[in-house]
Amino acid sequence: MSSNIDVMTVNGFGEEWSAYDQSTADHAELERIFDEYFERFPWQELPPQAVGFDLGCGSGRWAKFVAHRVGHLHCVDASPAALEVAQRNLAQNSNCEFHCASVDQMPILDGTMDFGYSLGVLHHVPDTAAGIRSCVAKLKPGAPFLVYLYYALDNKPWWFRALWRVSDIARQVISRLPFGLRNLTTTLIAVGCYWPLSRLAWLVEQLGLPVESIPLAAYRNRSFYCMQTDALDRFGTRLEQRFTANQIRQMMESAGLERVVFASSGFWSAVGFRKAAS
Repeated sequence: MSSNIDVMTVNGFGEEWSAYDQSTADHAELERIFDEYFERFPWQELPPQAVGFDLGCGSGRWAKFVAHRVGHLHCVDASPAALEVAQRNLAQNSNCEFHCASVDQMPILDGTMDFGYSLGVLHHVPDTAAGIRSCVAKLKPGAPFLVYLYYALDNKPWWFRALWRVSDIARQVISRLPFGLRNLTTTLIAVGCYWPLSRLAWLVEQLGLPVESIPLAAYRNRSFYCMQTDALDRFGTRLEQRFTANQIRQMMESAGLERVVFASSGFWSAVGFRKAAS
């Protein structure tokens, strides 16, 4: 039995992706976000017909941008409901294989993958460092691994972090509501917080002023559907952990990755390469 899993969190994501299956999401918007996540991913270093994995594939929204670039993609998720959504969204991609498994139970042989990635998932498992180690174990020496983890707001002012602490108290309450009420509450948050603050940031940017310190400025050019999905993701998830850039680097290097580099965008996505056996 898996030890590195929070069942209530997994069930919550199954409900989220069933409600927001991304089938109506704007393709161009998803592609822009994908490009931000994969900014430092070394596509040019992958072998022809590369084989890799998406750990925590969710709805498959990122896998569909990866599948046509590689030979075979293992889509792994601990939620049967989420995996069903991913199978529908990726039905046209015959090179995708689906596995219902947690990070420490992936049915993939160690040392066989040409690449791997996990976006917005490993901060939702009890032991993030162990989750990264489980992923790295599947890679061939020299293969890249991309991970995105929630950052600890260590590059933000004190008042920004204080505001987050208040929001985190709200998350701990909202995430325990029945799904219908949870979804309604987070939709109201998207309407009352995400939309006005993001549009304020958009206006400030049009005036040529910096927007980095405006909460939710990252959503200034994003759709309401994206805000609605992410509000549920952010406030509807029971288990959440956050890490500084140094902590992420340390976990990646301790797992056996080297040449770790971070994206230049405003969130902590990073790529490392599995060390060769000594």
